Amino acid sequence: MELLSTEPVYDIILFSIGILTGILAGFFGIGGGAILVPLVIMLGNDIKSAIGISIMQMVFSSIYGSYVNYKKHLLDFKDGLYVGVGGLLGASLSGFVLRTIPSNVLEIVFTFFILYSFAKLFKANAYGGTSRLKKGLGTKLFLIGCGCFVGIFAISLGIGGGMLLSPLLAYYLGYDSKKIIPVSLFFIVFSSLAGSASLALNGYVSLKEGAIVGIASLIGVRIGIFMLSKTDAKKHKYALLIMYSIMLCIMFKKMFFS
Repeated sequence: MELLSTEPVYDIILFSIGILTGILAGFFGIGGGAILVPLVIMLGNDIKSAIGISIMQMVFSSIYGSYVNYKKHLLDFKDGLYVGVGGLLGASLSGFVLRTIPSNVLEIVFTFFILYSFAKLFKANAYGGTSRLKKGLGTKLFLIGCGCFVGIFAISLGIGGGMLLSPLLAYYLGYDSKKIIPVSLFFIVFSSLAGSASLALNGYVSLKEGAIVGIASLIGVRIGIFMLSKTDAKKHKYALLIMYSIMLCIMFKKMFFS
C-alpha cells in the first residue's frame, strides 16, 4: 500500500487510530503501540517510522492518563516511581537499539514479546494473589529492574511497556488486573519521554504524524479510563488477552503473508 502522507485521508486515518490508541492506553495501561505500530505499518510506513510515531503519541496519552488517574486517587506513586526510574534508564538506549538492529529482527522480537506477555497474563489471577517475592528491598529492586528491562526493549519496539510490565506485576507481585493499570500508565510517562528523546537524536521521530495521533489519543484515554472504572477485573483480564491475540494475528500476517 502506498504511503498517503500528503493526502487528507491519511491524516483522518491517523486521527482515528489515535483515538483508538488512547482508549487502549486508558483501559489497559499500555502505550497503545501494540495496536498503533501494526496499523501504521499497514498504511505504508516501515516499522522504524511507525515506532517513532507511536512513542511520540505515548507522551501525550500517558501524561494525561496519569493526571486523570491521580485526580481519581487511583495512582500509587511509590510503585510507579520505582518502575519509572528503571524505565527512564532503559528507554534512553532505545535509539541505539533501533540504529543497530534490522527491521525484520525487530518484528520477530515484537511477536515473541506479545507471546510471552500472553502466557504470563494467562497464568496470573485477575483478582490478585500472593507475591512470589519478599516485600522490601527485593520488591523495590524488582520494580526498578523490570522498568529498566522493559524500557530498553519495549520502546525499541514502539510500545510503552505496559504490555510486558502488566503481566510481570500480576504474575510475580500478585497485583490484581485493574490495580496494575495506573502504575503501568505512569511508567510509560518516563519510558516514552526518554524514548522520544533517544529516537529524536537518531532521526526516528515524525513530528506531524506523532502530533496528530497524540492529540487524538487525549480523547481516547479519557474514554478508556471511564471504561476501566465500569469493568470487572476478570472481564478486564479476558479483554486484555483478546487484545494480545488480535495483535499476534496482525503480526503473523505481516511476517508471513506480506
